[in-house]
Amino acid sequence: MPRTARFALDPAFTVGAVDPRLFGSFVEHLGRCVYTGIFEPGHPSADEAGLRTDVLELVRELGVTAVRYPGGNFVSGYNWEDSVGPVEERPRRLDLAWRSTETNRFGLGEYIAFLKKIGPQAEPMMAVNLGTRGVAEALALQEYANHPFGTARSDLRIAHGAKDPYGIRLWCLGNEMDGPWQTGHKTAEEYGRLAAETARAMRQIEPDLELVACGSSGQGMETFAAWEATVLEHTYDLVDHISLHAYYEETDGDRDSFLASAVDTESFIENVVATCDHVGARLKSAKKINLSFDEWNVWYQSRPNPHPVEDWQEAPRILEDVYTVTDAVVFGSLLIALLRHADRVTVACLAQLVNVIAPIMTEPDGPAWRQTTFFPFAQASKHGRGEVLDVRVDSPTYRTKKYGEVDLLHATAVRAEDGSVTVFAVNRDRTAPLPLEVVLSRLDLTTVVEHTALSDTDPDAVNTADDQERVTPHPVDGAALRDGTLTAVLEPLSWNVIRLR
Repeated sequence: MPRTARFALDPAFTVGAVDPRLFGSFVEHLGRCVYTGIFEPGHPSADEAGLRTDVLELVRELGVTAVRYPGGNFVSGYNWEDSVGPVEERPRRLDLAWRSTETNRFGLGEYIAFLKKIGPQAEPMMAVNLGTRGVAEALALQEYANHPFGTARSDLRIAHGAKDPYGIRLWCLGNEMDGPWQTGHKTAEEYGRLAAETARAMRQIEPDLELVACGSSGQGMETFAAWEATVLEHTYDLVDHISLHAYYEETDGDRDSFLASAVDTESFIENVVATCDHVGARLKSAKKINLSFDEWNVWYQSRPNPHPVEDWQEAPRILEDVYTVTDAVVFGSLLIALLRHADRVTVACLAQLVNVIAPIMTEPDGPAWRQTTFFPFAQASKHGRGEVLDVRVDSPTYRTKKYGEVDLLHATAVRAEDGSVTVFAVNRDRTAPLPLEVVLSRLDLTTVVEHTALSDTDPDAVNTADDQERVTPHPVDGAALRDGTLTAVLEPLSWNVIRLR
């Protein structure tokens, strides 16, 4: 029998409250995320606005909150004015970021309408172009979107059919400006000054905005940490969050390291927190900068695209990764990493929402379906609301090439307002079950409501248009709660949700 993994839960030891925006997502004008993804006039399910209602239903089921828009790399060449007004008058533009042609048939107003149809939990998170544009253009967009009436741009919005302001409170000051691939790439000093100028000006209109400064595009960037420090020296008192972006893939057949990807995620978060707090100490500020992990996912960047694509196509088939059971387990582990740092990660955006490295896939004029990664996100969004309890595991370990010795168990737990507790756990062991024991101290819990797992005898199993439910979570028998201790067995290579009340 393999060694048992253990941890204890006590309501006196908590990490912090989960901000609902931890379950955000991302819609970029990239590939088929927008066109034939969320927006497809003429589709059998399309509503009067051209939105696919089959996709809307899945987005609601997914439990998405904040939705970041319109990019991503796309935003650094974006003219927001192109995306408003009569559709037939909107210009076609070259998108340098993804070498595509943007029709602007879906724009700012359509994005806001899409959010409203998701539901009141869907909050706009708008990015401004600080690549090819700057302060004046950001202010013009803010005025158009948020000012009630009586100015040229607010009255223009009204003339375009939107009487009420959009009320966008959460804004990204550019995207990945540390990346040489970014149109308008800047040094940390250049970007820090521009971000500060933009933030200061936007707050002159609305002092209570929440603003996100660009952090590093990854922990592996040569400028990592120094970039954050320089940017925050300029913006510390003007912004609320700094961004993090991270993507993971299996390389060279090293599945054991891939399964431990969240080790890097947690390190990334903790290093950025340390950098933020160092700058705060230097500035003698009591303010804490929170983290916006506004791009994260499994993304197979090194794989060739199986679809033929030519430059300057409209909505080309790019970045359409098909996710396996293994990918879903890693994905769930990344969610656990975010929850384990809920005291400082207050916004997070799964990149992206539909078709492009996404939990939802569609076919033009065809079906929409859930990828394997859909399920961990939906379960975490539904059951991961409340206070994150401090989880420190005592677990058997395994050896990885990238990260050394790593725990086989990766876990967290969230206590809801009604006192119920949900344990989220991943077993990284590819071949063996992992016994789990959780000591419940001073928690009034008596019943195991359910234990579900996402696992499969084929770790490479996927969901497709022809077999949409090949992989789904299934119930697991045997979990028990006796004398204040939960016992369960986690299946090999599995994502687990254990609910207690």
